[in-house]
Amino acid sequence: MGARHRDSSARTSGTGKEEALGKIDRRDFVVRAGRWAGAAAIAPSLTGLAACAESPSAPSSGKLAGSRQNGNGYGPLRRAGPELALPDGFSYAVLSVECRPMSDGTLTPRAHDGMGLFPMSDDVVRLVRNHEDRDLPGLAMPLVSPDLAYDPQGGGGTTTLEVRLEADGRPTLLRDFVSLGGTIVNCAGGTTAWRSWLSCEETTEGRRDGGWSVPHGYVFEVPADADGPVQPQPLRDMGRFTHEAVAVDPGTGFVYETEDYSSRAGFYRFRPHTPGVLADGGALEMLAVRGDPQVDLRASQSTGMWREVEWVPIERPDPPEAEESPTTVWREGFEAGGARFSRLEGCWYGDQSIYFHATHGGDAQLGQVWRYVPAEEAMVLVFESPSVQVLDSPDNITVSPRGGILICEDNRDAHLRGLSPSGEIFPFARNLLNRREFAGACFSPDGRTLFFNLQGDTDFTGPGDLSYTFAVWGPWERGAL
Repeated sequence: MGARHRDSSARTSGTGKEEALGKIDRRDFVVRAGRWAGAAAIAPSLTGLAACAESPSAPSSGKLAGSRQNGNGYGPLRRAGPELALPDGFSYAVLSVECRPMSDGTLTPRAHDGMGLFPMSDDVVRLVRNHEDRDLPGLAMPLVSPDLAYDPQGGGGTTTLEVRLEADGRPTLLRDFVSLGGTIVNCAGGTTAWRSWLSCEETTEGRRDGGWSVPHGYVFEVPADADGPVQPQPLRDMGRFTHEAVAVDPGTGFVYETEDYSSRAGFYRFRPHTPGVLADGGALEMLAVRGDPQVDLRASQSTGMWREVEWVPIERPDPPEAEESPTTVWREGFEAGGARFSRLEGCWYGDQSIYFHATHGGDAQLGQVWRYVPAEEAMVLVFESPSVQVLDSPDNITVSPRGGILICEDNRDAHLRGLSPSGEIFPFARNLLNRREFAGACFSPDGRTLFFNLQGDTDFTGPGDLSYTFAVWGPWERGAL
């Protein structure tokens, strides 16, 4: 989102592979992920998207699959307030707006993007929110003092919002504050099983290329319990490239990473030396298809075809030349046999699998959804969008505790799309302010409140569109979300 610009572990034998893959149940829509470090997660298999792909009417219907009467959507969108159109019965609150003072006295930063939710008590949650600030050195407004900044010139980072929720899902903002500063272009990221947010820089600029004080292009960790700015520590072993999102396998502690680059994007795995302690370092690897080195997966792919995969090592995860060439890490992996994707963005864990989006992948360049199963070392394309009426450039994604999926499309149509277990895609929200994208969607643990961001301008040269954070509540039981 935003940037447009040889030791293989866990190798598997082909013996019994076909039988093993046949046991993978792609029709279970919601399962609970295994517990690891005391945290549990709920996430979907992509049966809904698979069903949509298998529908013979989907490519030519000319309308959204969920738009029919009595479908799993919530009905037509109507103006619910100055900023949003929502289905009848839903309400929203504006929790945060760019430039408004926060509890710590800092003005709310621009460019709200990826966001993660953490329960603090039965009725209080915390949101850790990225800021994809793209202001240049000398123009950016730092969020913290120089001693707490990774780069004193950087205007990006994260902020934390503490919110109390009423029984019906209505929110009250208790406080908000800066929790990470001095980074830049903090796009997406992901939550961990040990209650932290991984915030990812979607750039590799540095001293020579961008005029910054230090190199950029790293992942940073922010504990959910932090009550102020953390001391930034770049996780260099996790790679220096145009990071997008991450997902953690709670069974192993491995972190899976996507790369948002148009024609040279890789899917990576980070194996930490100490699970749950990323600062101890680890090994970075890039996904490859067994028997098909340097395969191009951007187009001309078949859904439902399983492929055995392996991982090629990235010996230089933090190359200094990445500053001038953002695809340096990708090139190392590709030359060793790694696979090529187009703009990998959304990434999440569920069904003992990692799902990830290729936002511009597919023959129509409108998006692919891939599934990787770690226990089987196998991967399958579960969905490819045939038209904008079905799905247009999937990016951030979240799942309701009830099992419905919510997708933030990465385009200028500015919609949130819901997805039912039967494969119905339907509009849930529309931006009435501008043509900026939605981002950072996440549900409260009980599913009564949905939080998301409206990105706004990412630098001072924009048209003046502000960033917002919203909370929505209402009759969720009427539909699939």
